[in-house]
Amino acid sequence: MDSPRIHRRAYGRIAVAGVTTLAAASALGFTATTATAAGPGLANAPRHAQPSDPLVTEHHDADRRHGTAKPTARQRSAAAAAPTDVRWNALGTPASVGPAKALASGLSGSPTERARDYLADNDDLFGLSAAEVESLEKVLVKRIGEGTVVTLRQRFGDLPAGHDGLVSVLLHDDKVVRVTSSLARDTSAPAAATLSKSEAVAKALADVSMAAGEAGEPAVREVAVPTVDGPRAAYEVVFSSTEGAEPEAYTSFVDARSGEVLIRTDDVDHDSDNPTWSVFPATPPADGQDTRVQWCATPIDGCARAVSEAAGGNPWDLDLLTGETTNTTAGNSADNVIRWTDASSDKRPAPATDRNYHYAFTDQWAKSKCDPAVFESEQRNDADAAVSNLFAMHNRMHDFSYHLGFTEDAWNMQRVNLSGATGAGDPEIGRAQSGAISGSRNNANQGTGRDGVPPTTNMYLWQPIAGGAYPPCVDGDYDMTVIGHEYTHAITNRMIAGPDAGVGGPQGGAMGESWGDLIAGEYLFESGYRAPGVSPWVTGAYVTGNEENGIRSYAFDRSPLNYSDVGYDLVGPQVHADGEIWSATQLRVRKAFVKRYGEGSKALNEQCAAGEVDATECPGGRRWVQLMFDSFLLQATSQPSFVDMRDNMLAADLVRFGGRNQDILWNAFAESGLGRDATSTSGADTDPVPSFASAYAKNATVRLRPVGTVTGPVKLYVGDYEARSTPVADTDPATELGDTFSIVPGTSFRFVAVGAGAGAHRFTKAFPAGSSSELKLNMPRNLAASAAGASARGDGINLDKLIDETEGTNWASRDGVRGKQVTVDLAGTDPQTVKQVNVSALLRPAITGDVDDGTQNRFSALRSFAILTCDDTVSDCASGEGFQEAYRSPADAFPAGRFRPTSPKLNMRSFAIPPTKATHVRIEVVDSQCTGNPLYAGEQDNDPNAATDCGENSAFADFVRISELQVFNAVPNLTP
Repeated sequence: MDSPRIHRRAYGRIAVAGVTTLAAASALGFTATTATAAGPGLANAPRHAQPSDPLVTEHHDADRRHGTAKPTARQRSAAAAAPTDVRWNALGTPASVGPAKALASGLSGSPTERARDYLADNDDLFGLSAAEVESLEKVLVKRIGEGTVVTLRQRFGDLPAGHDGLVSVLLHDDKVVRVTSSLARDTSAPAAATLSKSEAVAKALADVSMAAGEAGEPAVREVAVPTVDGPRAAYEVVFSSTEGAEPEAYTSFVDARSGEVLIRTDDVDHDSDNPTWSVFPATPPADGQDTRVQWCATPIDGCARAVSEAAGGNPWDLDLLTGETTNTTAGNSADNVIRWTDASSDKRPAPATDRNYHYAFTDQWAKSKCDPAVFESEQRNDADAAVSNLFAMHNRMHDFSYHLGFTEDAWNMQRVNLSGATGAGDPEIGRAQSGAISGSRNNANQGTGRDGVPPTTNMYLWQPIAGGAYPPCVDGDYDMTVIGHEYTHAITNRMIAGPDAGVGGPQGGAMGESWGDLIAGEYLFESGYRAPGVSPWVTGAYVTGNEENGIRSYAFDRSPLNYSDVGYDLVGPQVHADGEIWSATQLRVRKAFVKRYGEGSKALNEQCAAGEVDATECPGGRRWVQLMFDSFLLQATSQPSFVDMRDNMLAADLVRFGGRNQDILWNAFAESGLGRDATSTSGADTDPVPSFASAYAKNATVRLRPVGTVTGPVKLYVGDYEARSTPVADTDPATELGDTFSIVPGTSFRFVAVGAGAGAHRFTKAFPAGSSSELKLNMPRNLAASAAGASARGDGINLDKLIDETEGTNWASRDGVRGKQVTVDLAGTDPQTVKQVNVSALLRPAITGDVDDGTQNRFSALRSFAILTCDDTVSDCASGEGFQEAYRSPADAFPAGRFRPTSPKLNMRSFAIPPTKATHVRIEVVDSQCTGNPLYAGEQDNDPNAATDCGENSAFADFVRISELQVFNAVPNLTP
C-alpha cells in the first residue's frame, strides 16, 4: 500500500458455502471478496470486521472532538442582517453564506486583499479580529470564469490548521458572491507538544490495531486541530498497510500532549519518438473481440487519437525528473503495476524500447470462465494489456480534468509540477488485477492522500460469488466507467476543502460516489465514446453484465430519486445508494443545460474536452460539468451537504456564466427536492427536509385531501419510496408537517400515498403554474391492515410486520423458502371480494439487537408467490383445508436482473386477483431471489474452488423476506 484515503472502505462477514470470510467492501459499493468457496479468505484480513449485509459500506471514521460551539449573540444578529441565509459549523462560525449576487460590494485590491477585507469588515459575523484575518495564510487563488475563488487557512501560533480552519471566498469584480468556512473563533497558540512523532505514530497505529511493521514509513507533520475548547497541537499521521492485496489506509490527528486520536479518517474510498498505446476507449465488446484502437503522441496513419499530458504537452511515458522515457507504464501523471498478491508481486510489462505499447489481448479471463489456471499460463491472464490500458485511461482522466480546473495549483496528481506549484511527487499509482491470486473480486477503490502523497487505485477481476454478486468473468481494468469513477475520487478529495482534508460525511460521501459516476460518463460523452448500457449514464454495465442499471439501482437519466429519498435503499443511509439521489439531480440539471445550449457536435465536444474552446462557447453538457468542478473549489468544509453543493453551483454560475442559468438550475434542483426551502442540519444529516418549490417559478400550491372511506391520516411522498423517505405532506394534525405544499409546475411527478388502513398507492401528476388546488385521494380500505383490525398467523418471525402498512419492516422465514406462508384474517367479519393485492419484497437496514439481525441479504428477498383465499362462512379456514389458490404470480414477480437484486425491483408492486370472496388471505412463498432467479443459479465459472449456485451454496438460501402484504376489494381512484 502506497498511499492514504482509499474511499468508501468497509468490512463485512460474508458467508460463502458455509464458510465465513472477511471481506472489504469497495468504493463502488460492492464486495471485494474471495472467489474461493471452501478455501482460505483474504491474505490480509482486516481487523475491524463487523457483521453486516455484504453490500453495506461503513466508514471507520472517527471525530472525537465533542460538542458544538454556538454562535454568539453578536454573530446571530449579524446573520439576521445578512442578505441571504447563513448556516453554522460546529466551531461557531458560518459554514456557508450565500450565494447572492452581492454579499458585499465596493471591494478593491488583489483577490486575496478583497477576501481579507470582506472577512475583516464582517468581524461581527465571523468572530475574527482584523489581525486574525490578516494572519490567514493563502492556500488557493484561482479564476472561475469571470470570478475568483480565494481559499485561506488559519494558523494557531506557529502551527497551520491540519483539519478545518479554512475559508473559501468567491469574488466577482468588487463583490463577494459566496463564502464557505470551517474557521474557528479561537486562534490562540495551543500548548506545546510533549509527545514525540514516533509516539504519535504508535498511538495512531494502535487506534486501528495495526502493527508497526505493517505501516511502512508513515508521513508525519505537526499541525493544529481546532476544537470547541480551543486549538490543540497534534500530529497528522498518514499511513497505510503494506501487506496484502486489500487496501487499508488512514489519516489520523493525534493530540500531541495526551496521545488521544482526535480525528481519524478511513482513507479507503474501494526506439521511437512517437509512443503508441493499444486501448479500449470505453470497454471491450461483450464477445471479447480485440477491438482496441491505437492512440499516439503524434498523429500518424492508423492513430485514432493524438494524446499528450495536458500540463506540458509531453508524452505520457516521459519521466520529467530524468528527461528519459520509461518504456513502460510509468510517467508524470500515472505509475501503474500489476499486483496479484501484495507489493512483492508487483510487475510491469517487459520494457517496450520502441515505445509501442501493444500487448496481446485474448480475453483470457472471460474465455476461461474465471479459471485460476490462467495465472500460470504464458499469456498471464492478459495482465500486460490490462495494466497498459489502465495507464492510458488514468492519463486521459488527468488530461480531461486538467482542462476543467484540476490543475497543479488545485492539487492534482503529478510527479513533476511544471508550474512550480507545491505538492509534486504524487502521480496516480495504479494496480491492475489487484489481488487476483489472493482472491479479491468485484471491486475497485481509490486512495487519495493530501497533496504530495501519491494516490492509489486498485482495479479488480470480476467473478460470480454465491449469494454475493453475479457478474461475468471480466477484468475491471477495461471498464472506463469504473476507472473514471475511481479517478474522480482523487479529483474531489483534492479540490474540496483544500489540499489536505478530502470529502467526508454521509452526504459528502454520497456526492463523492455520484461525482465519480457523473464525471466518468461526461468524459466518455465529450470524447465521443459509448460504454454499454441503455443510456450513456449507466456505470459498470461491462463489469456487471447488466446494461439496464449496471452497478447502481438506476441509469441516472431514468431515476425517480430525489432528496426526500435519503436512506431509501435496503441498508438505509449509505453513500452509494444515496449518491444516486445526487446523480439523478445532476442529470436533471444537465438535461436543462442541454435543452438551452444544445448537445453539440462530436467535433465541438472534443474541442471543449481538450480545453480548446472556453466553456462559455460550449454545449450544455460541458457548461454543466464545468460548474460542477467550479463548485468543488468553493467548498471549504470537508463534510458538505447536498444543499451546500447546490449553493456552490448556483454561485459558480453567477461568476462563470453571469448568472444566466439561475432559472434552470433552481427549477431542476426543485424537481429533485432541493428547492427553495430544502434544509439540512449538516453534511452528516441523514434525515434532511426536501423542498420541491423553485425560487425561479410560479409554484403550485397543493392541499392534500383524502376522500371516500379513508378515516386515518394519509402521508404523501414524492417519488417511488415510502420506507425511510420524508413525506411532502400529511393529514395528521399531531405532526408539524401539514397538509399543504408548494411544488414546481410543469413536471410530471410520481407520488406514493400511504394511509392508515388504506395501504399504499402510486400515481403521477403535474400541476399548473401558479395554481392552488386540492389533491383529492379516494383510497380504498386495506383489508389486511393491522390498523383496521386484521391479524396474521403462520410461519417465520415478525408476522405483524407483514401487515403494518410500511415497507420499513419485514416478515422473514429463516428455515426454508418454498411453501412458507402467512395467513391474514381480514378486517371485519363478513366475506370481502378480493380484487387486488400489493406485495413488497423491499428489505430494511439491520436493527441492532434484533433476533433477525444480519440476514438482510438482497438474495433472500421474495421473487414469486401464490395467493390463497378462504371464506370461513362456507369453509374451514382454521385448519387450512378450506384454502384455494386464487392467484399465482409470474416466476419473476419481482424481476431482479443481472448481477444482483436492487431496490427498484423489490419495492411495492400491485397484482390483480380474479375477484374472490374471502375472509382470509394467505400468501405462500414460491421462490426467493436466491432459489428462483435463473440468473443466480448453476455453476457459472470454471473455478474449482468456487461454487456459484445460490440455492445450493449461499448461506442465505434458506432465508426469505416479504416486506408488506396489502389486500383490496377495489382499485384506488387517485385522480383529483
